[in-house]
Amino acid sequence: MAEIRSVLARLDASFDPDSDVFDDHTDTAIRAFQQQRGLTVDGEVDEETWLALDASRWRLGSRALFHAIPHPLIGEDVRTLQERLLEMGYDVGRPDGVYAARTARSVGQFQREVGLAPDGSFGPQTMHALRRLGRKVVGGRPQWLREAEAFRQSGPHLLGKTVVIDPGHGGPDAGIVVPDGPLRWTESELTFDLASRLEGRLAGAGMRVHLTRGPHPSARIPDRDRAQLANDLHADLLISLHIDGYKTPEADGVSTYHYGDGTSDGVTSTVAERLAGLVQREIVARTGMRNCHTHAKTWDLLRLSRMPAVRVELGYLTSPLDRDRLVNPLFREQAIESIVAAVQRMYYPVENDVPTGSIDVRQLRMSLSGGLPVKA
Repeated sequence: MAEIRSVLARLDASFDPDSDVFDDHTDTAIRAFQQQRGLTVDGEVDEETWLALDASRWRLGSRALFHAIPHPLIGEDVRTLQERLLEMGYDVGRPDGVYAARTARSVGQFQREVGLAPDGSFGPQTMHALRRLGRKVVGGRPQWLREAEAFRQSGPHLLGKTVVIDPGHGGPDAGIVVPDGPLRWTESELTFDLASRLEGRLAGAGMRVHLTRGPHPSARIPDRDRAQLANDLHADLLISLHIDGYKTPEADGVSTYHYGDGTSDGVTSTVAERLAGLVQREIVARTGMRNCHTHAKTWDLLRLSRMPAVRVELGYLTSPLDRDRLVNPLFREQAIESIVAAVQRMYYPVENDVPTGSIDVRQLRMSLSGGLPVKA
């Protein structure tokens, strides 16, 4: 705990790292940290915030880094190293702060090029060599350029592509729960229904579809495990479905999230950002929901997945307006059609994109042979 409080002290010079009281000052420091790291800003130290606080203790050069199996090293120092290697043109994948095999291979390649033993470990000699060298790549983020180019080359068809659909929560973790007279609506049940509908629509359009959970899992499934499943399946896309909630019933609307730290010069997945924008615009246009816009976050599911991933918060279950919509199967079908249209538009080249709301998703199967937009 002392290490974590020292992290908060770095964020706020007036914060007392020796205090054991969780007061307003502590709450403010935690919220500032969450805002800075692209986490949910609620002042609560949940598992994800705790791990982020623990990881942020490390600065590049403060410890030796190596590929540890089965528990890899995690920290801000690893993320800084990954960012620096990316700037130099090495393909470490997404800068997720995890010293896994791909990062070790890139370090080994760098060591070989500068005349060091290519053991894939990052120690003082490698640190010294890294400090001596400047950037190799300029004019953009090379990892995101690779991601965008690979996506473009995959072609406009949905046929044969793999998508993982993640119904949020599940099992013992019901998510948002709202009683409505004799009925009881839960986020986990509604998101599974939405995911099942999306599964059927995308499979009908030719995609290989996997769900991260069934209707009644026996235990809570962490987001890290959901991201790992998508990685193991070598998915092309990951779509996570959630429903929001808030303390006041006036909050309503849809929002979509993609990977990024939320700063103007920070990292972001450009492909996922585009998909999030398409999903958001299609849902707003087809359902009339309030537009709560797209946002960059570093949540585990978005950060640890190796493919473009988005999380859709499809309304507020605590809002009477949104709840009336969500419990209507016709509305859920309409919302799913919006996501399917966004996925299809995602694979069209930008120059061949079509207006929002113009794709008739019921006829997508008919367009598989030509890969052409189907107008409503």
